[in-house]
Amino acid sequence: MSAPASEDHAHLPLVVRPAGPDDAAAVLRVVQAAFAGRPAMDPVPAALEETEDTIREKLAATGGLLAHIGEEPVGTLVLDPVGATTYLRRFGVMPGHQGRGIAGALIDAAVDAVLASGTGTEDLTVVAREELPKTIRFWDRQGFREIRRRSPLVEMRRPLRTAVFQAPTAEAMRAIGRSLAGQLARGDLLVLTGDLGAGKTTLTQGIGAGLGVRGHVTSPTFVIARNHPSLVGGPSLVHVDAYRLDGLAELDDLDLDTSLDDAVTVVEWGEDLAEGLTESRLEVRVVRDTGAAGDPHAVAGLDPRRIEITPVGPRWHALSFRGLG
Repeated sequence: MSAPASEDHAHLPLVVRPAGPDDAAAVLRVVQAAFAGRPAMDPVPAALEETEDTIREKLAATGGLLAHIGEEPVGTLVLDPVGATTYLRRFGVMPGHQGRGIAGALIDAAVDAVLASGTGTEDLTVVAREELPKTIRFWDRQGFREIRRRSPLVEMRRPLRTAVFQAPTAEAMRAIGRSLAGQLARGDLLVLTGDLGAGKTTLTQGIGAGLGVRGHVTSPTFVIARNHPSLVGGPSLVHVDAYRLDGLAELDDLDLDTSLDDAVTVVEWGEDLAEGLTESRLEVRVVRDTGAAGDPHAVAGLDPRRIEITPVGPRWHALSFRGLG
């Protein structure tokens, strides 16, 4: 088992690089340490039965990733493309190095590696254990959703290009919206989903501030749609509540004083309505993170949110949504 991260490593950068057959010993060392540090489970995780030879075989077939701090391997995963998805296998971070952003960096690097591979992968999949609710919660925070459960295994999946952000405060939510606005142009459509009070309008306020539009952005519940003209010569913001619309085609019948082709349109409650409106859109999911007893992410006095942004369609192929906020 690895010793706690030392001060000697505090100034060293984290580097994630591709792992091949020659890295089998280092990958196995991380996998064994990470999985041995978990509670005993029945049946025993298959990862604990790996050998250097079996890891080498997997890396030769499909490749993997290895994270280093200095010369020390601190995290790893094995890529396993199956059909239209790629499984992240043998995902582990050395005990003593958890909580330093290594897991998130591995996920980001996996996205880059899979996109570069040209395999046609549409999403990422992980398999977690029911006995490890904190691990399941971690993957949920990364935008993975349960798709299948065969006790004791829980299969979770997320679209390949989903970007996930944490917003511990309302101002942090607005900051993400302001930053997102810098990526937007006339004709763009954003479809916002989330429970009542999750923060969809707060995020839209940030988008409006980033676009430099006129008027205070509030919930459009009682007017269906509001048009906020630009004060800086940019696109208007059209803010729509689709809860009472039979379809987004009804937008054409609204007197908005602007063409949707000349505006950035943000639609709350638009899930399952936007698919026929345009081939390109941003699907934005806002989730209230209620936390749990003993959860290290739960902070007294905060009401955090998670924002998941998934680009759909060719408009976004050249854009990345990492680093917003």
